[in-house]
Amino acid sequence: MSESAAPEKADFWFDPLCPFAWITSRWIGEVEQVRNISVDWHVMSLSVLNEGRDLPEEYQETMLKGWGPVRVIIAARELHGEEYVKKLYDAMGTRIHIGQNKDFDVVIRESLDEVGLPADLARYAHTDEYDRQLRASHQDGIDRVGDEVGTPVVAFNGTAFFGPVLTKIPRGEAAGRIFDGAVLMSEFPEFYELKRSRTSSPSFD
Repeated sequence: MSESAAPEKADFWFDPLCPFAWITSRWIGEVEQVRNISVDWHVMSLSVLNEGRDLPEEYQETMLKGWGPVRVIIAARELHGEEYVKKLYDAMGTRIHIGQNKDFDVVIRESLDEVGLPADLARYAHTDEYDRQLRASHQDGIDRVGDEVGTPVVAFNGTAFFGPVLTKIPRGEAAGRIFDGAVLMSEFPEFYELKRSRTSSPSFD
């Protein structure tokens, strides 16, 4: 693709808790190195998605804790600007998935410090002050793909899908080729789904 061509447009909805969203987001980062794309980053929430559902007790506990990171990212966006959405996602996701830190209060505190935001933003993890904005961001992604999905949701030039779900981060030109295929499929309004059973666990290498 020539440098003068208009960039392909991608929108990415994530929850920092989701390992598959993390892998897909790192894939998008690889794509940015080999394709001309513009990416906007948005929050969605597994805690919102799973409200009212009958869940195993351990997962219910995770969903209760899961409000914190997304609330803080939304508060940062509202108070300090859109550019902090991706910065905080990178900082939190590195700690949660690479560092395997499941103490989200610590993750939030360290991530705010890393990106240069005030420490007192951490208090929004435990308040619903910006939940209206959080739910609106979440719903924006869901409205594009329907209710029977999780994270990530990715839109290519306005056409959104759940996924792609990857268990390993594609690198270099391989990442670009997967992106080319996803964009190609997005050009056909009749295309809806490709799926197979997953047989491997997430790898963050």
